[in-house]
Amino acid sequence: MKTADETISPAPATAPARPATPRLRSGDIGALPVLAGLLIIWITFQSLNGAFLSPDNLYNLSRQISYGGVVSLGVVMVLLIGEVDLSVGSVSGLGAAVLAVLVESHGWNPVLGIVVTVLLGAAAGLVQGFIRTRFNVPSFVVTLGGLLLFYGLQLRILGSTGTIRFPFGQAVAQIENLTFTTATSYGFVALATAGYLLALANSHRRTAKAELPSRSWLGIGVRTATLAVVATLSVWELNRGSGLPLALVILVGLVLVFWVLTTQTRYGQRVYAVGGNAEAAHRAGISVTGIRISVFCLSGATAAFGGVMSASYVGAASQELGGDTLLLYAIAAAVIGGTSLFGGRGSAWAALLGWLVIGSIYNGMYLLNLESDIQYMIIGAVLIGAIVIDAVTRRSRNSPIPR
Repeated sequence: MKTADETISPAPATAPARPATPRLRSGDIGALPVLAGLLIIWITFQSLNGAFLSPDNLYNLSRQISYGGVVSLGVVMVLLIGEVDLSVGSVSGLGAAVLAVLVESHGWNPVLGIVVTVLLGAAAGLVQGFIRTRFNVPSFVVTLGGLLLFYGLQLRILGSTGTIRFPFGQAVAQIENLTFTTATSYGFVALATAGYLLALANSHRRTAKAELPSRSWLGIGVRTATLAVVATLSVWELNRGSGLPLALVILVGLVLVFWVLTTQTRYGQRVYAVGGNAEAAHRAGISVTGIRISVFCLSGATAAFGGVMSASYVGAASQELGGDTLLLYAIAAAVIGGTSLFGGRGSAWAALLGWLVIGSIYNGMYLLNLESDIQYMIIGAVLIGAIVIDAVTRRSRNSPIPR
């Protein structure tokens, strides 16, 4: 059984808390399975269709995963505290509908409309989080009701036509269609790499000051160099085609923000603590209620912003946006990316990695003209595999490290 002290200072999946070898021996394999699976997927589809890794197709893939990845960021946060949010799909669709009405029907400034839409999503999460904590209602039940409620509001707002379009060239439509110049693209790579290095260095400083095991400077250098190489090659390949899309920059930027939030701040420690053992966290003085409500607010806000991006992607807000499909894929991506369904383990990177897996499978099967039933079966098999790995890893982590 965990003590309170053990619970309030957990080692997140991406945090440099232990050397790599003991982590692997204890069953903490991190993102290795999903990275290996992603590599296999890319090699397989590239061998079957040489256009899969072409610049134009990678550009399409990066746009296809962007809005779902943003929604999954909130799902990751909710899963980290051992809860579930079934309303993210409906909140996403509602956000798209609200934005369309504000901007196209009432002439609001698009930026102001986006801000209000995100705040509305946060308010939806606030209400659900309050009900969950105040009345101790399981989050599954609360958010299931929210799923139906917010979908009904989406239908009501869109009215009888069911669709409100954004003209091409309008600011909202540009979120998914704007690309950057070559110089600016590499500037983003440098900025992201520098931010990542600073975050790892800060983590090393904090753990060393607390006299806790930390990753070596060599390990930090290797991780930073790996990120820089992958990002540079990705941008180079995209620049051979249409360029680096704004949507991908937004997704990766938000992933980095959430990664820093969960691994470099006291708030992030408390999120992991609540997910690891809520009772012990409460006894240690952590406001479990406050953490739960704040996480549901974040989930609602990211879902609404994902709705903004999905409306930009299709060029309209409609009754088909959001819904059950986005919900299922958002949760599946978080789990496939390495977030535990049991709480207390996972990373913001899971949203990006999970959607890369799902998006790559769909994109590759589309190029091969495979039927949708095969697509569903393959995604389902991948999800089941991820859940099995999660369960096995959890058992291994709870077992003594073999000597």
